[in-house]
Amino acid sequence: MKPRIEMHTAAPAAYAAMRALSAFTGTCGLEPSLLELVKTRASQINGCAYCIQMHTRDARKAGESDERLHLLAVWRETVIYTPRERAALAWTESLTLLTEGHAPDAVYAEVRAQFSEEELTNLSLAIATINAWNRLAVGLRFVPKP
Repeated sequence: MKPRIEMHTAAPAAYAAMRALSAFTGTCGLEPSLLELVKTRASQINGCAYCIQMHTRDARKAGESDERLHLLAVWRETVIYTPRERAALAWTESLTLLTEGHAPDAVYAEVRAQFSEEELTNLSLAIATINAWNRLAVGLRFVPKP
């Protein structure tokens, strides 16, 4: 597979803006491992190989185990994720798959019980950001590096 467009050279200002947004979400106070789980899960849903590769590597650097990463796609079927992680993953799926329920009240109540208003705003921004990256990476064909 070949990239369709090299975003960083075709539109450096747009690329810098996306990188700045990503940098903010990485320093917003949420646990790095939680953010990497969220980014990986959204990327799995969106079928973004480039982002899955990047965020599973980053998750390992943040202390995630291979087992937890392997089970992420079926997180509801396991007990290895904390209530906070489970709420974040459910919220990630709700915001990533908006057409399948429009962020239901029950999912919001679950995530709101685990996160402050500021944390939930930052989590939502992180989810929106990875979804934007996924759409760019899939559409422009970012190629995973071996």
